[in-house]
Amino acid sequence: LVCFSGDAMGMNMVSKGSLAVIKLLEERFENMQLVALSGNMCTDKKAAATNWLEGRGKSVVVECVIPQSIVQKTLKTTVKALIHTNINKNLIGSAMAGALGGFNAHASNIVAAVFLATGQDPAQVVESANCITLMEENDNGDLWMSCTMPSIEVGTVGGGTSLAAQAACLDAVGCRGGGKNHPGENAQKLSQVVAAATMAGELSLLSALAANTLVQAHMKHNRKAPTKK
Repeated sequence: LVCFSGDAMGMNMVSKGSLAVIKLLEERFENMQLVALSGNMCTDKKAAATNWLEGRGKSVVVECVIPQSIVQKTLKTTVKALIHTNINKNLIGSAMAGALGGFNAHASNIVAAVFLATGQDPAQVVESANCITLMEENDNGDLWMSCTMPSIEVGTVGGGTSLAAQAACLDAVGCRGGGKNHPGENAQKLSQVVAAATMAGELSLLSALAANTLVQAHMKHNRKAPTKK
């Protein structure tokens, strides 16, 4: 069953539609018995290969090119070091760990933050954070980077999107409520925001790992100053 839910995330809409289909089938087949409306092939709020392969919600690919001068001056590392780190950590390391959709540095951190800020279902971070991060050096010696996220589940109407703080955040990124021109355009835009933010977070952490400044950064920026007695 494939459904289009406009700018809503759509789980309730799909459940309602599925129940209508079941009732019709029960009328046609008298011996049919409903065990459960959801058979877990959705697959909602669980790590599953079907979401990674077939997609769920919005499937998004984002990419960017970072000049090598920015990599060196701002990120304090090199293009080659970033690529080497990404291959060994996100690709080889994740494969050795048997990761399912987790070929990234910390996509779930970013997805969770955006979900909470924009009124999404936090439990759906499980599949929405499916991401593979790729890095290559282009012909100019600059860094090409992409994040592929096949199952971002977001909506701009319904649920927590009507809460004041979350609605304000949706306003800030220009995708609150239903799309004015085409149904689903605001939810699509929000999924792109999620993916772009994730890519920025991936670049930041991988740079810190490549330059070996991760612990130093945590100690400097993520710790309270010692209290004086």
